Amino acid sequence: MERVKILSACGAALMLLLGACSLAPPLKIPAVPTADAYKEMGQWTQAQPADRLPRDSWWALYGNTELDEFEKRLIAGNPTLAAALANYAQARALADQARAGLFPTIGLNADVTRNRLSNNQPLRLPNAPPNFTYNSNSFAGSVSYELDLWGQIRNEVAAGEANAAASAADLENARLSLLAQLVGDYIQLRSLDRDSAILDETVAAYARAVTLTEQRHDAGIAPGLDVSQAQTQLDAARSQVAQTLAARALMEHAIAALLGVSASTFSIKPQIVAITLPQIPTGVPTTLLQRRPDIAGAQRRMMAANANIGVARAAYFPTLTLGAQGGFQSKSFSNWLSAPSAFWAVGPSALLSVFDGGLRRAQVAQARAEFDASAANYRGIVVSAFQQVEDSLATLNHYRDAVLEEKAAVDAAQRTLDFAMALYKQGATDYLTVVTSQTALLQNQLEALTLETLQLRASVDLILALGGGWEDSAPAQTARR
Repeated sequence: MERVKILSACGAALMLLLGACSLAPPLKIPAVPTADAYKEMGQWTQAQPADRLPRDSWWALYGNTELDEFEKRLIAGNPTLAAALANYAQARALADQARAGLFPTIGLNADVTRNRLSNNQPLRLPNAPPNFTYNSNSFAGSVSYELDLWGQIRNEVAAGEANAAASAADLENARLSLLAQLVGDYIQLRSLDRDSAILDETVAAYARAVTLTEQRHDAGIAPGLDVSQAQTQLDAARSQVAQTLAARALMEHAIAALLGVSASTFSIKPQIVAITLPQIPTGVPTTLLQRRPDIAGAQRRMMAANANIGVARAAYFPTLTLGAQGGFQSKSFSNWLSAPSAFWAVGPSALLSVFDGGLRRAQVAQARAEFDASAANYRGIVVSAFQQVEDSLATLNHYRDAVLEEKAAVDAAQRTLDFAMALYKQGATDYLTVVTSQTALLQNQLEALTLETLQLRASVDLILALGGGWEDSAPAQTARR
């Protein structure tokens, strides 16, 4: 027993002496240049400390209660989001498995057997009785603990924690992307409703124009060409109505899939609804690195790859395991659990691979290459993130001006049509002038709606590019150096 105490004390001393050892290199995050402000800010404002996107309900900025309800249904029922949640749970379990290596393994074993020796067994004693049988009853326990002298286990834990944090960021990124997709699809659907309303009004106006040309033709005032042109306009407008309804049906089906429900049982009532263009607080460029879940995920994977270098390098050094076992063994039950039947063994064991044909060197090279790839991927995601923000800001700024100009064009086209129709009724112009004016008005009306829709969708893209309301509140733990 005194020997056991000495060995335990030696093991504790070794752990204290080498416990801080880690073969993972210092983590170096690639430097990415950032500006003091976004170039395409325009009339969008920098966020103040108390002025930021709502973390869990940023879509409420669009001021639509039906959209709010759809977003809640997506969070509860989307299958892609459920799969991402399961992937996170898997990564979390793998991290817990790695953490289990920090603790000793304890086992118990009991068996009661009746044994018969072979008469032809090797090295059988000459005077041994034939068909010798005996009982063997044993009850034993064992403890083993691998000393983490080179930080291998701790680096495995650090890699597991970093991968779990990356999976959590992936989950949030999937959630953000799906929510943004739903907002964009809903905006597009309601835009199609507005297109349908304009086209319905246009069809009614064109139908009246057909009646007018027919009346003038019957009175001998207008040629049959006028009737034909008016009918062509009407038929073309009706075709656009049908095309718009087809596009709306597809968008409705897409929303049903996002909510995780059957498209056959899902419908959204057509109506004209107000959707507010939000004023989005952008923050400063450096905050993008903390707010984007895909950037956080890439950084966590880089941390995991860095820790795996330490795991690979630790294979060059021996593993030291402290083990102990003891129990009772007897051929009969009467004296099984008694002092004379006791046995025990205790002592360390070491294992070192002397020659492996370059396996460990190749594993270290692989781990370093994986880190370099993850670092390059991180840098690429950051650069792309800044591009996405600038793209969205530029789109919003220029579309705002385009919407104002297009609305002015709609007003001018309406006045042109009014003049053309008045002149036609007076016989001062032909019907081709009316047709041209009608076509120009419809095109400008639809273009104005398209620009407003693109502006709204650009605001969704901006929120997505800014990381939504997400914040990296649970950074992964780095390995001790």
